Amino acid sequence: MTSAAQPEPDVEPEVEVVDALPVPALAPAPVPVAGRAVAAPVVRQAAAVAAGSFVAGAATVAAARLVRRGGLSRRRRRRRRALGQVVATRSFLVDVHVLGSRD
Repeated sequence: MTSAAQPEPDVEPEVEVVDALPVPALAPAPVPVAGRAVAAPVVRQAAAVAAGSFVAGAATVAAARLVRRGGLSRRRRRRRRALGQVVATRSFLVDVHVLGSRD
C-alpha cells in the first residue's frame, strides 16, 4: 500500500463571535434585598428628570415675568472719558469672493 499525501481542501476554521462583555468568575446572582425595589435606578432617574423639568419650568416662568414687566432695571450709565481725541472714524464693509478656475 502506498499512501500518497493528498492536500486537504481549504477548510475555514469556525469563528467564535464574542460580545466583548466580561463574565465574572463565580459571581453569585444578585438577590433583591427586602424593602428595596429592583427598579431603584429607574426611579432615581425619573425623579431626576422630574426635578430638572420643574427647575427648567420655573426658570421659564421667571424669564417670562421679567420680560413682561419690562426687563431688567436700567441703571444710569456712566459716560466713559475718551483716552484721546477722536479725529475721524470710517467704516468699511468687506466682501470677499473666492472664485474657481475658468476651466
